[in-house]
Amino acid sequence: MIRALTTFFFIGKLRPAPGTWGSAAAVAVALVLHGLGGFVLLAVATVLVTLLGFWSIARDLETRTEKDPSEIVIDEVAGQWLAMLAPSLGFTMAGLDSWNFPWPGWVAAFVLFRLFDIWKPWLVGWADRKGGAMGVMLDDLIAGVFAGIGVIVLAGLYHGVLAL
Repeated sequence: MIRALTTFFFIGKLRPAPGTWGSAAAVAVALVLHGLGGFVLLAVATVLVTLLGFWSIARDLETRTEKDPSEIVIDEVAGQWLAMLAPSLGFTMAGLDSWNFPWPGWVAAFVLFRLFDIWKPWLVGWADRKGGAMGVMLDDLIAGVFAGIGVIVLAGLYHGVLAL
């Protein structure tokens, strides 16, 4: 059961690039969550998957020799959902129907999250080097925050500067 959780129901077993597969699956599930309950449901689910991630990764790593096995992708899910909160909140505040999640928002969240997760700049790299469940989860959560900020900046540029 622990492996099913840490691999996000075995999505992490897909090759190549299991982290990208995990992020893509996370985006799909986030769109459904937003559709069903808007920003609030996605925010609650993000908190729950983050807590579940810390717990399940700690248990899973007890049985492994690798410090961050690539098949563990629940951390990508938590980070990707964190990034998806930025457009979700924006669309909710704009009064859009919860099933209306325009593509630039989720595409930007996906691309920026993958960029920060792979590149590992500054705090993302620092967190990645911590090791254990904390390091596995924290680097993706920080990447998710950076991606969310990036989505906000891009939306501001598009709607504020380019839409004159």
